Amino acid sequence: MGGRAMSGRQLDGLVAVVTGGASGIGAAIATALAGEGAEVAVLDLDPSGADPRFAAFAADVSDRAAVDRAIAGVGERFGRIDILVNNAGIGAQGDIAANDDAEWARVFSINVTGIARVTAAALPWLRKSPSAAICNTSSIAATAGLPQRALYSASKGAVLSLTRAMAADHLREGIRVNAVNPGTADTPWIGRLLASAPDPAAERAALEARQPHGRLVSAAEVAGAVLYLVSPSSGSTTGTYIEVDGGMSPLRLRPAGS
Repeated sequence: MGGRAMSGRQLDGLVAVVTGGASGIGAAIATALAGEGAEVAVLDLDPSGADPRFAAFAADVSDRAAVDRAIAGVGERFGRIDILVNNAGIGAQGDIAANDDAEWARVFSINVTGIARVTAAALPWLRKSPSAAICNTSSIAATAGLPQRALYSASKGAVLSLTRAMAADHLREGIRVNAVNPGTADTPWIGRLLASAPDPAAERAALEARQPHGRLVSAAEVAGAVLYLVSPSSGSTTGTYIEVDGGMSPLRLRPAGS
């Protein structure tokens, strides 16, 4: 661990898997890990848009057989897996009555059980790593009550609980598990949400205003937190999460000018 830190590239010699890594926050995470020396494998439903520097594998995280094949492919190519970033996920809108049982099952299968599928497939490799780390992408929706996000919030709350359970289960195997909680980030999904709004400019202004620093979170900022959590320099950090939300969760600022 110390040798990597002294080299200036914290992840030299390590192999990282990033799910949902072909676009948005996942692509930013993959880029950040590669910048610190990691060999990166991207798992994505459509990996065609992945950065050509990365090994790309098609995988639907709601399909255990597809996940098992993709992780086996990563292991065969690189001979090891040291870092796993469970970033793949989908959004959902509406109150508690807005989505039917099938949609509840679909969102949980991707956002929650998908983490279990990918991690279970990667565990044999992670157990052999001297620097094993997992980071799960949760959300501000896990800790704050956001309007019209009932299903999404429930799934991301489950991600936080799962993160702590995984950390407890695997600490003595040398595997650290943490999460990152982004606020409203400037991602393709938010872009589509804004485009469908009656007044996109007003909707964007409202999303920016609810974060105390007054803007959307960048994908690179989320990636920076993930990089810290999976790097050897955070070797005593497990079972917790970092909020990257412009202060939305912990701060209660007075209105500007008051």
